[in-house]
Amino acid sequence: MGFFPWLFSKPDPELRSRLERAVADVDRELAANLELTSMFDQTKQAVVLENGEFSRHGATIQAGLAAAHGPLADLYARIPDTESAMERRGPANSLRDADRALIETWEGDARTAQRGLRAALAAPPISPFGALLKRLRGVLPSRR
Repeated sequence: MGFFPWLFSKPDPELRSRLERAVADVDRELAANLELTSMFDQTKQAVVLENGEFSRHGATIQAGLAAAHGPLADLYARIPDTESAMERRGPANSLRDADRALIETWEGDARTAQRGLRAALAAPPISPFGALLKRLRGVLPSRR
């Protein structure tokens, strides 16, 4: 395919379908993790958070929705610290304030990342020509 036909081509529906599947799987995993953290809030019993779908689909999301991938990668990198905070106990099975803050921050960030992932998928796909124009707007100085 030449440059100009590629420039005005439409996004590949097969790639879009894989991206939608990846987002659905990671979204479902985030929802399960949020449910687990709410169970922890109620029972104070440590839980093991899921991370398999993000490991499986991380590259697909990074290629198709780069803006949403960064917050997700950060969120999933913090899972071991969050699980450790759930397991640490003080006197009378209490949580330290720092651990509680870490868990609540993770939970809030998970909700934000989930909304960002859904919004990134809902945004209309950009054609190669649109991406080129967007990049040029950022590089070329405005004459206004």
